[in-house]
Amino acid sequence: MTDTIVTVENLSKSYLVGHQSRETYTALRDVIARGARNFARKSLDFACGRQIVQGDEVEEFWALRDVSFEIKRGEVVGIIGRNGAGKSTLLKLLSRITEPTSGRIQLRGRVASLLEVGTGFHPELTGRENVFLNGAILGMGRKEIARKFDEIVAFAEVERFLDTPVKRYSSGMYVRLAFAVAAHLEPEILVVDEVLAVGDTEFQKKCLGKMDEVSRREGRTVLFVSHNMSAINSLCTKAIYLDLGRLQELGDAKAVVSKYLTRARTESDGERSLLQEARCKHQNFVFTSVSTLDHNRNVSSRLEVTHPFYIRMRYEYKTSGIEMGFRIETFDGVAVFSNGRFLPDPDSYGDLKAQSEVEIPAMFLMPGQYFITVSAHTPFVEVYDHHEQVLGFEIVDNGTPYAKYTKYVNYRQMGIVMMLDLPWKTTLD
Repeated sequence: MTDTIVTVENLSKSYLVGHQSRETYTALRDVIARGARNFARKSLDFACGRQIVQGDEVEEFWALRDVSFEIKRGEVVGIIGRNGAGKSTLLKLLSRITEPTSGRIQLRGRVASLLEVGTGFHPELTGRENVFLNGAILGMGRKEIARKFDEIVAFAEVERFLDTPVKRYSSGMYVRLAFAVAAHLEPEILVVDEVLAVGDTEFQKKCLGKMDEVSRREGRTVLFVSHNMSAINSLCTKAIYLDLGRLQELGDAKAVVSKYLTRARTESDGERSLLQEARCKHQNFVFTSVSTLDHNRNVSSRLEVTHPFYIRMRYEYKTSGIEMGFRIETFDGVAVFSNGRFLPDPDSYGDLKAQSEVEIPAMFLMPGQYFITVSAHTPFVEVYDHHEQVLGFEIVDNGTPYAKYTKYVNYRQMGIVMMLDLPWKTTLD
């Protein structure tokens, strides 16, 4: 029996995207003519069985283009890339949710997928009923589901709400129950999108541990999409790097992640806009950008080790009691330092735009690559916005001797550096 469980050959997927023309002046005859053209085009598409697209102009968009790879049984494969790179499209094709435009996929085993919060759940049914429903959708028999039922409920930690309709569940409870069903019903191939970012930190660790157990102990195959590079490095044996729908790199996870982050750091050049990429746009708070600035306050991703630098966070909020902070991590995902502050209370209920700058002292970080994670929450109540490893930067050796810059190195060796109170400067618009 072949050891290859997933084979993808020249896989491509295109969508038709409609665009509405914008005219400064439109006469009645133009409106009538445009409506007639659109009606004729849609009628022809319907008759030919093609996708019906709204808009005056139709553009063909390739979400994936000529992607080929093989995955062995028992491998854990991370799929990385920027938003819009084609990661979720690839998972939907592998899960047979949508058909490819061209190419071929061969799967040798049963597939369980967790792509979006609440996929396969009926909001009016209880958690107990949805376990059996979702298991049946994944192709499991009733006896198989009943045998694993107690383990699923214990893992999801929703015992108290098991007989409550899931429409009353929070997004985190949805994810816990959905992941528990997908992971415990013994699929040969487990496909997981970045929905785990919705859960809390402890549950994310629990899920990563379960995926590691499923792959290493049970020999099952896991395909995992995430923006958390430390999770990709620690969990995955291989990685696939997609960019603009094309396969850029395939190989050892750490090597692929290194190339991706190096390219991402070069392209971001010290600044990342979050208006389009925010995974959790809460009405009370949203990050709009994160930047790193050198000692001259110029935006840069290459920062000298013997000079201070700044982390700038721009955001919008409209409620009181919000604590905002950041965490600096190494390339391997080890947290070096975290710091936070409570934001000034807004004077009104309107949106308040603000920015905070934090000064990081010279020699605080040794030469190497680092990443910034940002988050905002009301303590013990609710997380408003959270972005894992949102921006990468590099501390470079500028040739200056380190001998006279030993203050923070010594502190770090004594374990005191984590308690250092860094200066913040918050400006309200």
